[in-house]
Amino acid sequence: MPDPQTRVTLWGIEVFLAVAEEGTISAAARRLGVSPPAVSQQLAAVEASLGAILFDRAARPFTLSPAGLLFRRHAQVILNTEAEARADLARADLARLSTLRLGMIEDLDAEVTPALLSGLAQDRADCRFLLETGASHRLLDKLEARALDVAVAAELGSEGHDAGWREVHPILTDPFVAVRPKAAGDVPLILYSARHLMGRQIAGHLARENLRPQVRFELDSYHAILALVAQGAGWTILTPLALHHAARFLPAIEVAPLRGAPLMRSISLSARAGVMGDMPGRIAQDLRALIGSRVVAPAVQLWPWLAPALRLT
Repeated sequence: MPDPQTRVTLWGIEVFLAVAEEGTISAAARRLGVSPPAVSQQLAAVEASLGAILFDRAARPFTLSPAGLLFRRHAQVILNTEAEARADLARADLARLSTLRLGMIEDLDAEVTPALLSGLAQDRADCRFLLETGASHRLLDKLEARALDVAVAAELGSEGHDAGWREVHPILTDPFVAVRPKAAGDVPLILYSARHLMGRQIAGHLARENLRPQVRFELDSYHAILALVAQGAGWTILTPLALHHAARFLPAIEVAPLRGAPLMRSISLSARAGVMGDMPGRIAQDLRALIGSRVVAPAVQLWPWLAPALRLT
């Protein structure tokens, strides 16, 4: 009976194919995100298990031996079959899906989220839907912890560290704008809270542009911020998506391009990679259509200068 320690594993096959395609141990290691000694160890284990030398290591880059050429054809078939099996299992799981846990940023809960849920409910009559709204970083943390199935959130940029564990479907590019009360003079800035990514983006922009406006309020509620702006208590920096969230204040405010270099945020739908089949992509497609008709089109009609910065992606 073969020693289990010398059996060929899927990981060993993946390492073999990476070396065959990259030509060196170090390049294969960079591609796979592991150390060169780990690649060498796996490659030696595959050769020991097969009882054959798969590479001419004297050549630079490595070339496949006759045995390596033969095994490469089988190795690729094995990995393709494993990928197909994963896809079949994912589809089977989705067919039995009884609950979908959806995380959404609060920017969308005025009307986009209810419309999305209504459409999903019609498509999946036997599915129960659990909705959680919150800050982007909290939603993505819960997605990684498997407490959510899908999360719609602002991309964290340099603050994120997903290490390839999730699949990302871009939805919207949302530019920051200046929002002022109508017929108001010099008023202080009302900042969105730096406890959230959006607030830190705004603070970073002010620092880069060497702007030091007077600040009297720092809040984490779009409604509260825009209510104060509408009352003439200050001005603020938000995005069209945030303005849509509190549209009842629009008659009392003016919206203008933000001073200095353009500042954007990206809204995406994320799911754990390879788990939900094509469902995340289909939800993202529905969400783009809803945001396009209910957010982008009305905003560009009100403020034509927003195009093409405010756009579906």
